[in-house]
Amino acid sequence: MALLKKDIPNILTVTRIILIPILIATFYMSGKLSNYIAVAIFIFASITDYVDGLLARRFDAYSNFGRMLDPIADKMLVATALMLLVHFDRAPILPALAILCREILISGLREYLAEIKVTVPVGQLAKFKTGIQMFAITLLLLYDREFKVLYYTGAGALWIAALLTLVTGYAYFKEGMKHIDNIGP
Repeated sequence: MALLKKDIPNILTVTRIILIPILIATFYMSGKLSNYIAVAIFIFASITDYVDGLLARRFDAYSNFGRMLDPIADKMLVATALMLLVHFDRAPILPALAILCREILISGLREYLAEIKVTVPVGQLAKFKTGIQMFAITLLLLYDREFKVLYYTGAGALWIAALLTLVTGYAYFKEGMKHIDNIGP
């Protein structure tokens, strides 16, 4: 049983990745039901992100596999949802690009910092940004042409998430740069 407890966070992370093709398929289904299925998948996957971290801390179930794959799974889920929403004209492109570019920048910086054994903790504002981002994506997934308020609320929340993304990304980058020597040619 102890082994199973330690495996649950990684199982949840892998589940998040497995759900991505199903999320993609919902965009190619017709009818309002597909929106509800997409929202259910996205919310469930988002909850698994929270729960896997909670369980890893509670059961001291940290693993190199989880440390590597968890942030990748998160970014894959968000990137997939944002790209599909933009492609199907259900989300504005500029905040989506800001969010994706920040995630790529920070991922590269984290990879470098990990090589030199430096970690930069996630701040409260970044956690708040993630919540706003997930809320925005959920509303945009739910949106259909009859309920314009879902689009405008979701798009507005996505812009706020993008702004917070830039603020938290800059703060993370600034902190990370303190550990990088010999910048420049």
